Amino acid sequence: RNLCRNNRFTFMSIRHNKLEGGDSLIQVYTGNGKGKTTAALGLALRAAGAGLKIFIGQFVKGRDYGELKALKKVKNIKIEQFGRGCFIKKKPDKKDVELAKNGLEKLKEIISRRIYDMVILDEINVALNLNLLELKDVIGLIKNTPKKTELILTGRYAHPDILKLADLVSEINEVKHYFSKGIKARKRKEY
Repeated sequence: RNLCRNNRFTFMSIRHNKLEGGDSLIQVYTGNGKGKTTAALGLALRAAGAGLKIFIGQFVKGRDYGELKALKKVKNIKIEQFGRGCFIKKKPDKKDVELAKNGLEKLKEIISRRIYDMVILDEINVALNLNLLELKDVIGLIKNTPKKTELILTGRYAHPDILKLADLVSEINEVKHYFSKGIKARKRKEY
């Protein structure tokens, strides 16, 4: 059933393990604020709760983040990283390009097999901005995604051509961030 429908908003419903409401959508979460990956993971958890199968490909990332541990416990979410164990602060090297290109090829294959109802390309906008991938290849992936596969793209610096292809674009802007006070990401202590 539809969750909400009025003149301004239409929300897609999830029922019988398939997306209803017409063709699947291309969603982009971008901007300089914190929460883009978190928004995509929220969509993944919501879809998993409805019985859909989700694949998450993380570009640029290669470390063991807290979300990986949690998501590995959800049976219908598969996650794979296509980056090294460090954040790219300088010019990417050949290994970074190789990992990203291999990741994109893997995602093309996964999408073409039509096993997953939702595919999340986490930080793909950053991978494009760092020239790890070519825009034409990502656009090709988007255009060749089957109509029944929901596609989510995250990361800062979303290219205008990607935004044009999207059905939904959310720009998450930083208003205030603890990082500007010198506070780095914190790891919770075990109790």
